[in-house]
Amino acid sequence: MDVPKDYMTTLLDHGLFASAQMLASSISLETSPHLKAENLGSFLVSSSSVNLETSPHLKAENLVLLGDALFREKEYRRAIHAYKQALHCHRIIPKQNASAIRSSLSASTRSSSPNSFNISTINENEVKFKIASSHCTLNENRAALLEMEGIPSKARNLQMNLMMGKLYRNSRHTRAAITCYKECLRHCPCIIEAIIALAELGVAAKDIISLFPQTPTRGARSTFDHFDSSRWLQGHWRSFLFCFHIYKAKAKLAHVVFSLTPHKSEETNEDLSVMLKRNAVLLQMIIKVEAIIGKTEEAITDFEKVRSIDPYVITYMDEYAMLLKLKSDYSKLNKLVHDLLNIDPTRPEVFVALSVLWERKDERGALSYIDKSIRIDERHIPGYIMKGNLYLSMNRPEAAVVAFRGAQELRPDLRSYQGLVRSYLAISKIKEALHAAREAMKAMPQSAKALKLVGDVHASNTSGREKAKRFYESALRLEPGYLGAALALAELHVIEGRNGDAVSLLERYLKDWADDSLHVKLAQVFAATNMLQDALSHYQAALRINPQNEAAKKGLDRLEKQLKGVDPDAPEEDEENDVEDADADQEEAELL
Repeated sequence: MDVPKDYMTTLLDHGLFASAQMLASSISLETSPHLKAENLGSFLVSSSSVNLETSPHLKAENLVLLGDALFREKEYRRAIHAYKQALHCHRIIPKQNASAIRSSLSASTRSSSPNSFNISTINENEVKFKIASSHCTLNENRAALLEMEGIPSKARNLQMNLMMGKLYRNSRHTRAAITCYKECLRHCPCIIEAIIALAELGVAAKDIISLFPQTPTRGARSTFDHFDSSRWLQGHWRSFLFCFHIYKAKAKLAHVVFSLTPHKSEETNEDLSVMLKRNAVLLQMIIKVEAIIGKTEEAITDFEKVRSIDPYVITYMDEYAMLLKLKSDYSKLNKLVHDLLNIDPTRPEVFVALSVLWERKDERGALSYIDKSIRIDERHIPGYIMKGNLYLSMNRPEAAVVAFRGAQELRPDLRSYQGLVRSYLAISKIKEALHAAREAMKAMPQSAKALKLVGDVHASNTSGREKAKRFYESALRLEPGYLGAALALAELHVIEGRNGDAVSLLERYLKDWADDSLHVKLAQVFAATNMLQDALSHYQAALRINPQNEAAKKGLDRLEKQLKGVDPDAPEEDEENDVEDADADQEEAELL
């Protein structure tokens, strides 16, 4: 009985799952001609030579083998069941024989990771880790955490500590998560997931770097034989950590990442701008900042750089899709979605990108794609942001509030605050909107975007317009290039009848920023004051910059009707004829 078990173990150790299936099918005791790895495990477990009473340790070993094969086949519920049976068998091993069994099995040295599907000594902690891994894959975080908490802290390895950190973070136990992530870095400073998580949880860069060992650990010594690991780590991870702290701080410290670029790293004598811009991971984090703080053009350019470095990357590509839609670049958006579907159609980013593409064609279809993305990963923040925006466009602000709250519960950022303010204003909940805007301002006190949010709430009622004006002006003093605040202030001037002030403000910005939204706003102001030729030139200028600008297209169509002396609000004759034809067709169908 040991021979097929050992063969099975060897095949699983080396990832030769096809050979394992062939071996399974060669066992004549099995009746099915198409056997998989788990069939061999089942054979081993059910074999009469392995009796629970006489050989509980062999039964436990075989059950773990079966669990590993089931995990590989993505049958996680069955894997959990097999692992739990293995624990049950392990626990009934007579105490007097337990030490002998363990020593006889200790010669086998295999990984505890379910992904490598190795089977080591029946170690209760390792099997619990495998059960927790299965629960995590099924998004059952509470069950996974319960299983992991049964493993003593001293018995946890790197993988276990990393999983514990993720589970604690998901359940909002921040201090416990930080402790687990720090423990990972004490053992190995290259656990990038732990570095990212600590930075996002607010741990200072210097505190993270202090966790790096000054000399390599025994396990990592061979990896770092050829260079000074301490200097290399500190030199490269310092800039890495700056990026993540900027990401966490959003607009508050966004300028720091760009101020880093002219300098050289003392450890590597390398221009940081070169190092940051050629590293896809770092570049994606910079892009994330750019997208959140409204640097749309820079973010789109950098996304294109990432795709040139790695054309198969999917991470953050849903953010890229949202930016392309914002710029009405539907040809690039269509190609992006096509590429993502060919790379991996099961990722949540792909379904968010599909939703972005389908929004203008079929909002309900777009909503179904978003629901799929959230079902795949219920912690995927862009899914909730896109869902909230969809509900707003469908005139369902109450549902939008729920979606944006979902995003905030995972990790608040500027977009969720903006969505909440828009949603509350749409249902006339001024107090709630003001509270959300002030929360954004507290979280990002140096953010012009947060100041504008407060201004938007005050601008929604007549008595608050003077306050709104002050907030918009403060936002522009803080960030002179923030076009959102300039456009909002211009709109406020128009509402209060100060069209001249609006025009002078917008024209001043046009000298430095050739932006289609500025031209559209100027065209609207000129059209409202019956300066139709000026309005026409600005609509045309907007379409030259962005041929897909829907507001410019609609405004130009309306304006051309006015220039022809046609009422732009009157229904078109073709539309009336279409209705009549449709009615006639229906009558003919009924007669037939």
